[in-house]
Amino acid sequence: MKDNIVSHQKIPMTTPPASSPSCITLYGISNCDTVKKARQWLTLQGLDYVFHDFKTQGVPAQALDDWLITLGWEALLNRKGTTWRKLEPQTQAAVIDAPSARAVMMAHPSVIKRPVVRWGDQRLTVGFSAERFAHSSNSHLP
Repeated sequence: MKDNIVSHQKIPMTTPPASSPSCITLYGISNCDTVKKARQWLTLQGLDYVFHDFKTQGVPAQALDDWLITLGWEALLNRKGTTWRKLEPQTQAAVIDAPSARAVMMAHPSVIKRPVVRWGDQRLTVGFSAERFAHSSNSHLP
């Protein structure tokens, strides 16, 4: 089973406000296949969500800090992607801890594994699998 698959889907027109306690926020890049899959899955399940596109909206610094604390920099850093491989070797070698990883993630948002999801119960996940999304989406329902 692949845990780091993401999917896209059009943003539902009736997305709840970001402050809604049941709001799901999916962070990623709209042209990422794994983000597309995750978005499609959420839409097919009839779940409202807000999509935050790193390319057009940037990486929210405070959210990134929370992700680093909660998920860890190693889980967030995509060392297999094209963006990472295109970085200078000295930039890659300098990523040794959360602060150095944060700096690279802020400068190159595509190195963040996708999607990062803030579920309605405030839990965070990174990556996509239908099984994990089903568990996560049901765990905050009454």
